[in-house]
Amino acid sequence: KMPVAKAGTIGKPTGKIAFIREKDVWVMDATGANQKPVSLVKNADGRMNWAPDGRRIVFTRSGKVQTNLPDNSGGVHKVYDVFIAYLDSADKGNTGWWRRLTEDNGSRDPEWSADGSRIIISKDLNANFVNAASPNYQICSIDPDGGSYDIFRKDWQNVAGWMTAPTVSPKGDFAFVLYLPQKQTEGTAINPVGIAVVSRTGMMTSIDSLAKICRRVPDGVAPAWSPDGQWIAYVDNRLTDGGLYIAKPDFSERYLVFAPPVSVSLATYQPSFSPDSKWLTFGTTDGSVWICDITGNGAKRISGPGTDAGPAWSKAAR
Repeated sequence: KMPVAKAGTIGKPTGKIAFIREKDVWVMDATGANQKPVSLVKNADGRMNWAPDGRRIVFTRSGKVQTNLPDNSGGVHKVYDVFIAYLDSADKGNTGWWRRLTEDNGSRDPEWSADGSRIIISKDLNANFVNAASPNYQICSIDPDGGSYDIFRKDWQNVAGWMTAPTVSPKGDFAFVLYLPQKQTEGTAINPVGIAVVSRTGMMTSIDSLAKICRRVPDGVAPAWSPDGQWIAYVDNRLTDGGLYIAKPDFSERYLVFAPPVSVSLATYQPSFSPDSKWLTFGTTDGSVWICDITGNGAKRISGPGTDAGPAWSKAAR
């Protein structure tokens, strides 16, 4: 764990945390108090993230598509789009209001940029193709009004890798999980390779080079950058020594924050830092939301067990 002296002064957790309950968007205080619904959508599914103003929450909703192709192939496929919930509406008792941001059936994992001008997403560029053999997730950005769409990987049609779970530093550097095809006993599967960290221009780094970068943390998923840009939090999926970790962006230092209790696993939604980068909130597979400071102390379950998932700490220091 991180030495307390290295972490500096750690105050009490404050602010708001958004989370999913029964597939709806809720918020609560960082202590777990004052829990209330924001948007009763009934299909929230995945990462949420706050706008810098602390009044809007970007989140993912999921659906399903059934395909029965002429060759008897097909099946049920999940589809996703990104929406925005508004605390101002919820404060007036209107929990039936939200706004759709994407309409492509493939967008998920949203994160607002530090200046509020863009929302970073992972988008399945094959989502609208019935005969697509598999998804093709790439990192994109969109403005908060739903326009000015940008795909970062310009050669996406010609690469085999997927890029998912993007997170961006205050300086504009990116971390994400890279997936690559891997031969198995029966056919080929797309599996996670690890976490890559690159600059904005580094998004065009060759797939082989990205794979080498990922070998620094091959079992890492769900990265999340701290607001001060000093740390990346992530979930380590190893059967031994797994848990929630934070690391320097070059992974030269790494510290355990939280090891889940016996019979409970960490959920693989991305964790979320407090505005001062001293605390983290995250979920466990028993439907609980936890907080813990970056030294691994102060761990506390603030909701659940039940159906709670995907917590996100407000970026506004209030």
